[in-house]
Amino acid sequence: MKKLVLATSNKGKVREIKELCSEYEVVPYTDLIDAFEIIEDADTFQENALIKARAVYKALGDENAIVLADDSGISVDVLEGAPGIYSARYTGEGADDKENLQKLMQDIKAKGVTSSPAHYTAAIAIVTKGIEKTVHGWMHGEALTEAKGEGGFGYDPMFVPLGYEKTLGELDEKVKKELSHRSQALKLAGKILKSL
Repeated sequence: MKKLVLATSNKGKVREIKELCSEYEVVPYTDLIDAFEIIEDADTFQENALIKARAVYKALGDENAIVLADDSGISVDVLEGAPGIYSARYTGEGADDKENLQKLMQDIKAKGVTSSPAHYTAAIAIVTKGIEKTVHGWMHGEALTEAKGEGGFGYDPMFVPLGYEKTLGELDEKVKKELSHRSQALKLAGKILKSL
């Protein structure tokens, strides 16, 4: 079984990617080397995913390693696309999911609305010897000003996917997996992985 090294230690992302890439031995890079700071200073999800994948690939020192990095976030129309690439640190460095969730709901509420069209973006970068590839996935829907449900992670309890009435925090894991921006991107990434 081929090993796929993830350029993340985010437990939610690791769990989701493990489930979606079951034909690989999926390992967070922190299982192989010490965690280190990666400065994500690009303007796009795609570039930030590449920064992470390149940094981990280089740090591993194994030219045959296959590194997968994801950069993802939510963009809310009423906030002119915010938080976007700053989704993970919307409340500031070191903020947790709950703090980011509360801030986003408050910021939407401050616009005098109870919901706004929004979408998730996931960019996935794959880096291995002599190869750098990226793919994208999206999920459109509505961002609410109240959290509903205990499932998922991040902004899931406030996001209702297009065509649904429940938030990602309330929807069944199987349904969420089908819709997810990350699973859309991982399907495309799977085709690249098979060709390696």
